[in-house]
Amino acid sequence: MANTYIAYHFTIEPNDLGSEILIAQLEETAFESFEETEEGVSAYVQKDVWSENILNEIEILSNENFKISYTTNEIEPVNWNEEWEKNFSPIDVDGICHVRAPFHPATNAKYEIVIEPKMSFGTGHHETTHMMIQHLLELDVTNKKTIDMGCGTAILAILAEMKGAQPIDAVDIDNWCYLNSIENAERNNCKHISVYEGDASWLNDGQKYDVFIANINRNILLNDMATYVNCMNDNSVLLLSGFYTEDFEAINECCEKLGLTFESKKERNNWLGLKYIKN
Repeated sequence: MANTYIAYHFTIEPNDLGSEILIAQLEETAFESFEETEEGVSAYVQKDVWSENILNEIEILSNENFKISYTTNEIEPVNWNEEWEKNFSPIDVDGICHVRAPFHPATNAKYEIVIEPKMSFGTGHHETTHMMIQHLLELDVTNKKTIDMGCGTAILAILAEMKGAQPIDAVDIDNWCYLNSIENAERNNCKHISVYEGDASWLNDGQKYDVFIANINRNILLNDMATYVNCMNDNSVLLLSGFYTEDFEAINECCEKLGLTFESKKERNNWLGLKYIKN
């Protein structure tokens, strides 16, 4: 089953500066995703890693320059197919890649991906997925061994195959994502994608990739980066996203310490998508 989340809805005064500081501090804990609201920030943490003292080290909550209150609620797994169909509109990435649902009309895009997710993240609406698609569109991945770590709905793995990559591994720790990625790969007639349920611990020294894709979140990336790099061939490409512009220094420092060379970055609504090369 999919994970149950605890949501914290923060009301912040003043909002802009306070939200930026709060998100930066929450990122140091088990919170894994954030949504800026008119009142402040909503933050989400998996219930199985949540604890009552999760906010104890959040310094801004006791800062007299900010007035912050919050409410919480538990988010049970829902039927995202149903929710998604109510709200989803097709995604166009630079006129080249089109992501749509089965109930939308087909287009003449060079790369058309048809997905029907079982969960809310990674459907392409999110800025990070959009930027990762842009990065992939710029790469020659023909016959390159590729991995989509934290694959979600497998959009990026599917696009990689459409562009000629093979073989491709798609990995996600969430069971719904695992099952949905299998369905989406089949729906798009993919023949070179193998889907696995797991996280970075699934990787081993014998696995080497030419293209390594990881659209997850800041804390997981920093924790697992060394494992990723250990599974990359020389001159391979690493594409990263799932974090904010203010996280660039931490991510870049981690990558450079592991011998990676920064190549380029994309920015979209305060989110970043980065490209590195392993020399």
